[in-house]
Amino acid sequence: MIYWDVSPDIFSIGPFVIRWYGLLFALSFIIGYQIMYVIFKKESKPDAILNDLVWYMVIGTVLGARLGHCFFYNPAYYIANPLEILQVWKGGLASHGAAIGILISLYIFVRKHKEYNYLWILDRIVITVALGGFFIRMGNLFNSEIIGIPTDVPWSFVFASVDGIPRHPAQLYEAIAYLMVFIFLMIYYFRHPGKFKNGLLLGWFLIMVFGFRFFIEFVKEDQTYFEKSWLLNMGQLLSIPFVLLGIYLVLRKDKKFIKL
Repeated sequence: MIYWDVSPDIFSIGPFVIRWYGLLFALSFIIGYQIMYVIFKKESKPDAILNDLVWYMVIGTVLGARLGHCFFYNPAYYIANPLEILQVWKGGLASHGAAIGILISLYIFVRKHKEYNYLWILDRIVITVALGGFFIRMGNLFNSEIIGIPTDVPWSFVFASVDGIPRHPAQLYEAIAYLMVFIFLMIYYFRHPGKFKNGLLLGWFLIMVFGFRFFIEFVKEDQTYFEKSWLLNMGQLLSIPFVLLGIYLVLRKDKKFIKL
């Protein structure tokens, strides 16, 4: 087993603290921007549009993730304490909420920039989102949060700040899975430029990311109290419609291919 006693803080100067989670969250956007810059250059798209797109992504991700956590996992508390919804620094971001936030924010983006197709944008954005998922789950690992259930497997983690019980490193499982999805999407995009239908990469992203998320929930501790009596927890129930949407996007007939 691995004894995990890593501080979530990198360093602090007075009240100013740099944490691993915040650093990795920021890295996901910085590296994601660089990837999208390469893609936009490859397809001769203007940089100004990319800069605008990044802001829509940041706002959609943060708002969606926060609201998703508040209303999917603890609605009664946050309805009674609405001001705490704004206290993001206390923790609490949900990946399903982030996915919904991104879908909505990019829809608003293409309503403003009508020359762009909604699925065309999403096919490229999900490449960076998969990598972002890797960074976020590594941040969860440094925070010793979203832990797995007890286990006796040789690669189990003992999270010192939680308890002394060997557990599945569920955050690490997800991080590795999302990194593999990122690699698959990157390779597919650069090997098939302009030769795949709108929504194909988005479809594969939804199937792989939320399909894995569905199964990994079986070895994760429930995120909130009311899930304990359910056959499937909230994470699994929220993953099902995303997987179904992904299957539809991959299998649907579309003779209208992307043009570079």
